[in-house]
Amino acid sequence: MQARDVMTSNVVTVTPDTTVRELAQLLVKHRISATPVVDEKGHVIGMVSEGDLLHRSETDTEKRQGRRSWWLDLVGSDGAADYVKSHARKVGEIMSRNVVCVEEDASLGEIAALLESRHIKRVPVLRDRRLVGIVSRSNLVQALASAPDDEAEPGVSPSDNEIRAMLMGELSGRGWAFPGRNIVVRNGVVHLWGTVWSTEQLEAMRTASVNIPGVKYVEDHTIPYPIMPGI
Repeated sequence: MQARDVMTSNVVTVTPDTTVRELAQLLVKHRISATPVVDEKGHVIGMVSEGDLLHRSETDTEKRQGRRSWWLDLVGSDGAADYVKSHARKVGEIMSRNVVCVEEDASLGEIAALLESRHIKRVPVLRDRRLVGIVSRSNLVQALASAPDDEAEPGVSPSDNEIRAMLMGELSGRGWAFPGRNIVVRNGVVHLWGTVWSTEQLEAMRTASVNIPGVKYVEDHTIPYPIMPGI
């Protein structure tokens, strides 16, 4: 699946000239926590979220000099940025400018990796540099919930050799995977043998095995890797 398959197409947007008050009203009205900032051509030039409205002079929640974090003093911050965030009147003054965007043919795997690595909750989707949608974490969860069951069709049962071949393909190149000689498939049951380094390694092997079509269950015959005395 790609971004175009799961994205929200009817995106609420603002411009740099939108007032902070208008932004707050939009977030409340549409029950959203963030929105892209676009120019007159529909190009994404920023992102603004409820976090940008967290410390405002109107609600007496601005970050005052006496409340600043010690690490800001350490790096020499003079509080100017905090003052702008709490007193600015236009979206263009408080928005985040380094926006991560994806094209509409981006895979869901690529988007999930971006959300995780950049610690963000949503990403705008572009077509020819113009905004056409937005993908959020909830969109990915909805895609997962709607995904078809990958179980084999009734009456179609892969052979043990086919099951093992598919499992070995899934494990190929994964550092935690068991050697092939420690994996046996009989009557649709995956038998795991050998030693394991950790419970995480064993759990990963179980997960990989049960996701192979035709696998009935997994039999664990492994033993923990022995810890040498004094280590």
